[in-house]
Order: sequence, then C-alpha cells, then structure tokens
Amino acid sequence: MNKTGAIFQKIEEYILYVVIGIFAVFVLSELTSPSVLPKEILLVAGASLVILLWIVRSIIKGSISFAIGKFDLGVILVGLVTLISALLKTPNRAEAFFYPGVATFTSVSVIFYFLVNQLNKKAKESALIAIFTSGLLLSLSILFTQLGVFAKVPQLPAFIRDPGFNPLGGLLPSVIYLTTLLPIGVLMALKGKDIAKKLFFAVSSAVVIFGIVIGVANLMPGKAQSPTFPSLDTSWQVAIETLKVSPIWGVGAGDYLTAFNLYRPLSYNQTSLWQVRFTTAGNYYFTLATELGLAGVAAFVILLVGVYKVFIADIKQKSWEGISVVLLLVAFLILPSTSALMFLLFVLLAIISKSENKVLDVSTQKVPTIITTLPFLIGIIAVAFFGTKEVMAEVTFNKSLDALVNNDAKTTYNLMLAATNANPQVDRYHASLAQVDMALATSLASKQNLTDADRTTITQLVQAAINEGKATVTLNPSRSGNWEILGQIYRSIMPFAQGANQFATQTYTEAVALDPTNPNLRISLGGVYYALGDYDNAIDSFKLAVLAKPDLANAHYNLAIAYREKKDYTDAITEINNVLTLVQTGTPDYNLAQTTLADLQKNIPAPAKVTSTGQSLTTPTPATTTLKPPITLPSEATPPAATP
Repeated sequence: MNKTGAIFQKIEEYILYVVIGIFAVFVLSELTSPSVLPKEILLVAGASLVILLWIVRSIIKGSISFAIGKFDLGVILVGLVTLISALLKTPNRAEAFFYPGVATFTSVSVIFYFLVNQLNKKAKESALIAIFTSGLLLSLSILFTQLGVFAKVPQLPAFIRDPGFNPLGGLLPSVIYLTTLLPIGVLMALKGKDIAKKLFFAVSSAVVIFGIVIGVANLMPGKAQSPTFPSLDTSWQVAIETLKVSPIWGVGAGDYLTAFNLYRPLSYNQTSLWQVRFTTAGNYYFTLATELGLAGVAAFVILLVGVYKVFIADIKQKSWEGISVVLLLVAFLILPSTSALMFLLFVLLAIISKSENKVLDVSTQKVPTIITTLPFLIGIIAVAFFGTKEVMAEVTFNKSLDALVNNDAKTTYNLMLAATNANPQVDRYHASLAQVDMALATSLASKQNLTDADRTTITQLVQAAINEGKATVTLNPSRSGNWEILGQIYRSIMPFAQGANQFATQTYTEAVALDPTNPNLRISLGGVYYALGDYDNAIDSFKLAVLAKPDLANAHYNLAIAYREKKDYTDAITEINNVLTLVQTGTPDYNLAQTTLADLQKNIPAPAKVTSTGQSLTTPTPATTTLKPPITLPSEATPPAATP
C-alpha cells in the first residue's frame, strides 16, 4: 500500500473510533428527539465518510480488498430482512427510515459491522477501547445528572439540565449498555500489561459500576424513571396473532404499535397500564417476531448460532471477550431493546469476529475500479441529499413546537406548514398541522357577529385541517391514532359543518376497527352518535366500552346518560349505581353521579344505596350549531377509504 493509501486508511480508522466513542452521548437540541435522531445522523454521516474514503483509496490502489468474519451471514440476513419488511409491510416509510428509523439504524449498524470488521487485530483493540469509552462517557453523564452538575450550567440546553436527562433516551437501555460493556473494562484491567492502562480501566470500570448502581436504583418500582413495558404474556399474544396474519415478514419494521393496537388481549384492559400503547414488546425477541415475522426470527437464529460457536471456541481457548455479546443477547431475552443497543451488538460482533482478509483485484487500471465503486458513491450522494432535506424539515418542525410553547400561533402555523411542505411523508407533521388548523377555526367560529371574511377563513381552515387529517391517514392507514385524529376533526366541526356527522362516525368506526379493545375509542364513537340523537347506536357503543373494560366508570356513566335520553330509567339507574361503586367517595365525579342518580330517581323508585371506590367522568354532549348557517363541506372533505 502506498503512503497516500495508508494515510486514508488511518483516517478511516480514526473516524470509526470517534463515532463509536461518542455514540452513546451524542445529542442535539435542534431536533424533536435530541437523543435518538442525532445518533442516527451521526452513524449515517460517519459511515458515509468512511465509505467515501474507502472508495478513494480503492481507486488509488486499483483493487478492492475486504475482510470476511464469522458472523457475516447472520448480520447480512438480519439487515436484509429488516429492509424487505420495511419496504413491503411498514405503511409509513418515514417511520421506518427516518424517525424512529428502525430500518435505517439496523442497516447502518450492519454497515458499521463490516467497516469495523475490516480493521486488523490491533485496530480492533482500539475499537474495543472506543466502545468502552462510550460507556464511560455515558456513566459520567448519569453521574453528572444525578449530582445536579448539568442543572447548574445555564449555558447547556434545557433538556440536558432536566433531572431526567439521559443521552440514550432512557435509563433502562443505559443500564443494559453499561452492564454489557463492564466485562470489557474488567478484562482490560486484569489482562493489561501496561500499568497506566490497567489503572485507567480499573478506575473507568469503577465509574461504570457507579453508573449501573445509580441507574438500577432509579429504575426500582415507585421511582420516577421506573420502566413500564407490556407483560410477556401480552407480548406473546401480540406476536402470535401477528404471525397468523403476516407470518413471513411480520407487521413491518418499526410498526409494533399497529400490531399492539390490533392484537393485544382483552385482559390487558384489566392492568394498570391499560391506557398505555407500546411501541415494543416486553423483550426484543417478541418484538423481532412481531415486526419481522418468521424471516426475521430465522435470520437472528442464524446469527445466534454463529455467536454460540465462536463463544464456545473462545471459552476453550480461555478468551472471554465474547462475554459482553452474550450478556447483551441474554438481556434481549428478558427486556426490550433499542436501536442504540442494536448498534452496540453489531459493533461488538465485528470486534470479536475472527476476520479473514480477501483481496479482489479489479484491475491495475483505475477505470474498472471507479465503475465498481460507483454504486457506493451514488448511494452516498442520495443519502446526503434526501437525508439533509429530511433533517432540515425536522429542525423546522422542532422550531414550530418551540413557538407553540411560547404561544406564538402565527409562527407555529408557518413553521409547521414549512416542515410539512419540506417533507410531506411524515404523518406527525400533518397530524400536528391539522390540530393547529382546527384550533384556529374553532377559535374564530366562537366569535360573535362573524363577517363574510370570517366565514371564508373558517371554511378554509376547516378544509385545511381535514386535508391534513386525511394525509395523516393516507400515509399510515393502519394506525388507529391517525383515524382518531381525523375523527376528532370531523367531530369538532359537526356544530357548524353539514355532512361532518357522517364523516365522524365513519372515521371513528375505522379507528375502533384498528384498536378493537380500546374502550375510550368506543366511548368517543358513542359520543358522536349521542350528539346526533342516535341513542340506540350510542347505547350499543357504550355497552361495548363496558364489555372492553367493566371497571371503567366513564363507560358506565355514558351508558347511563344514553339510557336516560332514551327514557330507559331503570337501566340508567343501574349504570349510575355501577358508577358509584367505581368512583371515589367525596370527589366531584362522585357528586356528579349522585346528582344524576337523584334526577333519575324522580322518574322511578331508586334501588338500595351502594358504596364506591374511584375514577373520572365525562358527559356525552348533544350537537349544537355554533355557526349559522352552517358551512357546507366540499366533496374532497370525504374521509379516505377504510383499510381492507
């Protein structure tokens, strides 16, 4: 290798060390997710730069060389299955490839596996030190947060000064990350020959241990950062039901929430987490099966077999470097994973992989080498172009949220509109803009003595809100929450827009179909029917809400009110008595239920008095016209077609 090529190779190595070393603590305040999305940007930028240098070096040499490792097949299959599942099954590509970007994180982690695998033995030792350094920095971050050091530095962004700040986005993944890396520091301290290095790793390991202890202490039940995730039984049932419908590719990479909404068991409503919608299963392997199907399971099994063979061989040779990988894979068995932990896994696999160098002589001439590396260059240019565009849109959207916090409605609207126009594939942007449009329209419609200009503005804002809501649904039609947002828009304009009532029932019905065990959605649908005076359908919907969660006071209360409007006072009193057993005595809700019961008792003799325990009530309201004459919705205001 000539001198220029050697220099380029050294630069590639140092870029890898820096990216790996700062990965765990790399954050940016300009993005809506300061802990997750910046890491994705860091990895993509780092990988692109290293590949670009590799292209230049290969052209200079006139040949392409690469190293193969023990885990190449499993790693390639995991990455390939993730990409295929994201392209074939995930409804919203922006979620899969941008944020939260599961497909991108996995793909770039696979790329880093191969980049690190190109390093020689000495360079891999440096990479191991870099990954341990990332854990050291993460542990120091946890210590500084706990001691209030960050909070005392006013120059730092507000999210870093927050007592709950964590650069990995959560304390649980940080504890897993640190626990995985601890054996590396201990082994380095025990096996090292240089006294200074031994001392460094001994002290660093102690710091990591402190970080783990603090993390575990704050994860204990009752603590503010105590984690919540679905039970293994719930996760298992979601995975099995998903595989029945889509056995090969699963529900789609990064789309666990859709499967959870559709397939969680009815028994989940009897837990304290019944209102929580999870984006991951109780452990990584159930998430894998749900999102990537049997193809993903098979790919990961092949990877596990490779790890097992290498680890057993290393144990026989009294080499313990693979213990960190085993710890991480065991953690995946009992706890959820994150994209950061998947990156950690692939980097560690590359470091412990026994590489064998292969050289592919393309030609002594540079033209064939250029042609061979051209697809990589085109890919880098495409990623840079589209990635920059998406990142700038996210920055703009984050600024709009800051303006919203500052009650600057005009700036919020303009920035949100700019972000949506810059990247129209993100359903989050459309959903937020729809809600802003609707808030402005509702506020204007409440004015007295509206002018023709006001009516025109209201009509435009309403139509804009509907269009954004429809775009949200179109981008991800399998997401119940998107249909709910559109339903809320139609419900909001029912008082002053003809035809909105039918659209509201259609959209809420679809939301219910995609989240069938959600009692609150059925209460919302029943509320629409109630507002229209369709008490029979309202009663049916409220009954289903009661069946979904029998101990939900609000479901019983709404059912009682619907019975009352139908003059079925006996059943109404029965439901109110159920409410009184579920809400806490002496609360406003309890007093409301008692007042309602007293009114009902004027029509029928009351049953015996009952005792109670606790919850919160909302009364269904009839539709009232706030804008006369009501506006007429155009044909394009019709909701999108329901999912097949």
